[in-house]
Amino acid sequence: MGRRRRRVIRIVKKKLPTVFTCPICNEDAMKVTLPKAEGVATVVCAACGVKDQFDVLRGTQMVDVYCKFTDKFYAAGKTQSTTEVSSSQTS
Repeated sequence: MGRRRRRVIRIVKKKLPTVFTCPICNEDAMKVTLPKAEGVATVVCAACGVKDQFDVLRGTQMVDVYCKFTDKFYAAGKTQSTTEVSSSQTS
């Protein structure tokens, strides 16, 4: 007679994404490269060809760089729309 075997519960660890959605073309084609030697990260869309570079500190993740890119993209869109509205009101 042996004892009953204990059931093993495996904990699945979630991984951070490596490919992101492009805010311009809505394709899952944004790739972030973080060279270890340099302090510059590059964000490139394989579908529409949008490219941007950011200065990053050591220990920065790909998700952080992508968030910087989207913040910069949407902030530029807000400033353009507010200047269009203000110029149309003065006319």
